[in-house]
This record gives sequence, C-alpha cells and structure tokens, in this order.
Amino acid sequence: MINHQFNGEVKIPVNDIQLTGNLSIPDPSKGIIVFAHGSGSSRHSPRNRFVAEELQNAGFSTLLFDLLTVEEDRDYNNRFNIDLLTERLVLVTDWLQQQPETADKSIGYFGASTGAAATLRAAAQLGDLIFAVVSRGGRPDLAEPNLLEVRTPTLLIVGGFDRQVIELNEKAFAVLRVKKELRIVPGATHLFEEPGTLKEVATLAIDWFDRHLIALGTKGGR
Repeated sequence: MINHQFNGEVKIPVNDIQLTGNLSIPDPSKGIIVFAHGSGSSRHSPRNRFVAEELQNAGFSTLLFDLLTVEEDRDYNNRFNIDLLTERLVLVTDWLQQQPETADKSIGYFGASTGAAATLRAAAQLGDLIFAVVSRGGRPDLAEPNLLEVRTPTLLIVGGFDRQVIELNEKAFAVLRVKKELRIVPGATHLFEEPGTLKEVATLAIDWFDRHLIALGTKGGR
C-alpha cells in the first residue's frame, strides 16, 4: 500500500487561464513525471492513467493535466499546435517548481502522440531542468526543428504494428544526439490496447526514469 503526501485535483494558472490537473505524490517520492497527452485526449486518458499508476507504485510522483481548456480543444487546429502545447508544458513545469510539495523533485516527461513532440521541445528549451523523456507512440518528428538541441536522455517506445509511426520515430531517433533508446513493443498497435502491451510500456518507462532521475538525484544534482 502506498502512502500519499498529496493525491488530488489541482488548478494551474497559465497566463490568463487555468488548466486542470491530477497530481499524485507518493511518500516517499523519487521524482515527478509530467504527462503530455496526445491530440483529442485528456488527463482522463485510460492509457496514461494506467502508466501513471504504475509509476506511482514504483515511487514516482505524477502530474496528468489538460494542455488545452475545453473551449480551446473544440478548435481541432489547437490539438496540433505544437508551439502552444510546448508553451503550456513549460509554464506548468515552472508552476511545479514553485509549489513547496514539488519544488525539490527532479522532473521527467512522459509524452504520447503529439504530446511527445511538446515534451522534446520543452526539454530542449529547459535543458538540465528535465532529467528524462519517455515517448509512447509519439510523434517526435513534429519536434524536428529542436531535436538537435535536446540534451535530455530520451526513450522512444512504439508498437510493433504501428509501422508508419515506427518510421517517423526512426527518423527522429537518428537526429537526436543524446543518450537514447528506441524500443519496439511486439504485437502492439498505436494505442497499445493488446493484452500486456501497455504494461510493457510502463515497465520500460519505470526503468528509464529509475536510471536517469534517481541516479542524478533531485533538482540541481547534475
């Protein structure tokens, strides 16, 4: 059984709006993983919630939040506005650093689909503040202008049957100049709905974050 220092909904002020998130802080906590979901999804994504729970069980804090307000999400173009999604992720990361419960925790990103592009672009912008990035079925190719600027250890996870996205990940992987891995989950399609495949994603993510958040310590420990 996990003891929690905090587990509930939070309101995050971003410019002139508020974004809603679910913040979970196990006690003790190794670091905090911020989720950036894909287009058409939200903090309620059952796939990201499953991975978040697995991370919590492994001793990580998690923040799942909506990158767009309900009104903004009605505009389909906003879902693929990587500049906007990246700005939101950076501002939410800044908010985490100002909260007493999370200010001392090393930060990792977990991105899915278009959210993965936002995590890589935010990592490029924030540099040593971000300790690790994991992408699930992501579109790192959409971060192409900034891939050479990424200095954060990056794990790309793709389903074995998601052939088009595998190709896009392979191209992005070739550009990245950091500690990196590309892992293909056999038998998985884009949404990892097949039995056991999402569990494999969580296992790979936990291992990556354990290696790169814990070994490097808390914020500023590099």
